[in-house]
Amino acid sequence: MARTRTPVVSGWFTEDAPNGGGFRLLGTRCSACTAVFFPREDAYCRNPHCPGGGDLAEVPLSSRGRIWSYTDGRYRPPAPYVSDPAVPWEPYTLVAVELEAEGMVVLGQAVPGVGVADLAVGMEVEVVGGVLNEEGGVSRAAGATGTNVATDATDATDATGTVWTTWRFRPVGGAA
Repeated sequence: MARTRTPVVSGWFTEDAPNGGGFRLLGTRCSACTAVFFPREDAYCRNPHCPGGGDLAEVPLSSRGRIWSYTDGRYRPPAPYVSDPAVPWEPYTLVAVELEAEGMVVLGQAVPGVGVADLAVGMEVEVVGGVLNEEGGVSRAAGATGTNVATDATDATDATGTVWTTWRFRPVGGAA
């Protein structure tokens, strides 16, 4: 049985955008004022200058943008953050990206292996799919079961559980 890929937040991204668009964040656009929102807005236009009466339609956002700011998370957050203290903390890089067409800034983690030393303000990045966490699963080859256990690729037929998917930013060029 295959592992189930489940978005961390339903409706915030797609792994198969229309017209071969690939991985894309999803926002909404107001038909009355053309304002675009992320995270998506499904109830009303958040633009205080909107004339009103518009519909909100889902739109795929730009697949590329430029780094606006970045930082790293080197320490495990205190409670109420939930994490297994027996598992070593892995630092991550947080990136604020100004999307190309929309001009809005979106936050996300950098792809694994990219740290603050690899980034620069103005650097072009693209949004790609990523895995936030894997739950469950049994791998007879590895003899492991339980939460947060990656399944041995040699025994994928026994893999069950959930792969929680998210978005990441990957550099595609040098600094601007």
